[in-house]
Amino acid sequence: MDLKDIPEVKINTDWCKSCGICVAFCPRKVLEMGMFYAQVAHPEACSGCKMCENLCPDFAITVTLPVKTAEKVK
Repeated sequence: MDLKDIPEVKINTDWCKSCGICVAFCPRKVLEMGMFYAQVAHPEACSGCKMCENLCPDFAITVTLPVKTAEKVK
């Protein structure tokens, strides 16, 4: 798998309140709780399901799908 085939997960640490919802519901265990906020621990495992983005109550997570994956979703 090429790096450009992996979805990009970004966490806005200014908005994250460390609730852990994203970590608890990620089916691939991509995220882990850091000292003060969630962090992307295993980006290569991300399937791009956007569950973390959709469940984050603070809108602190953005998942950007690779072009190939985004075209398949359409």
